[in-house]
Amino acid sequence: MATAPANVLAGLSADGTLRSAVPRLRLLVVDMSSQIPAAHPQAVVCDLDGTLLDSNAQHAEAWQKAFEHFGISTTFEQVLHQIGKGGDNLVPVFVPEPDRARLQKPIEEYRKELFRQEYLPHIKAFPGARVLLLKMKTAGMRVALASSSNKDDLKKFQEIAGIMGLIDEETSSDDTEHSKPAPDIFKATLARLKLPPERVLALGDTPWDVEAARKASVKTVAVTSGGWSEHDLREAGAIEVYPSVAELSHNLNRSAFLRRHAGTR
Repeated sequence: MATAPANVLAGLSADGTLRSAVPRLRLLVVDMSSQIPAAHPQAVVCDLDGTLLDSNAQHAEAWQKAFEHFGISTTFEQVLHQIGKGGDNLVPVFVPEPDRARLQKPIEEYRKELFRQEYLPHIKAFPGARVLLLKMKTAGMRVALASSSNKDDLKKFQEIAGIMGLIDEETSSDDTEHSKPAPDIFKATLARLKLPPERVLALGDTPWDVEAARKASVKTVAVTSGGWSEHDLREAGAIEVYPSVAELSHNLNRSAFLRRHAGTR
């Protein structure tokens, strides 16, 4: 960086007097202040399924079996790529419009009970999930959860992930009219955090997470552990993509969460 002339640093005019010292120093401060970078985000709005929890495949299989129970044919891959949405947005993808009013609630209820009985006991946290949130808290960030799950499942998921006591705010599908990819959950979480979207980053694993956050003017760092490719997540608008939360945790100081300028990776 270029250094200022000695007479400016000393506050001296050309003839050696101090008459212009104060105005010159004030001008230097103003010029330099425009280059000060913005601080890192004050909070993370975090997804659970596929991000902190290895659960997307289990959700997809439960939905597939629920559809099959009501005579609707789907494939595992078709359903997996809809995980991240709540039932209000997922069911219409597979149920014809004339049948939705009749089948929407029964399918959702059947899937919920099936998931809790057959799949929930086998859900595990991804390695590094708790450590990542601990590091974020240590760095001074607040941690919020924004999930398409209902409140009861949200509590159980926090226990599985080992993150009870680390969460400052949480929002579930029970708190909003529309689930992801609608922005309702993110807007509700921002209101609870009392922060503008530019002071928050989202962490998710699906294009539906990225889309919902983007509609609320929140940028997203994504992980591919939910089954989506880096290309898919970047196409949706993710500013950074990591293979897992463990990898993000390892690189946290270089990530958009702690860098002063959120860029791309």
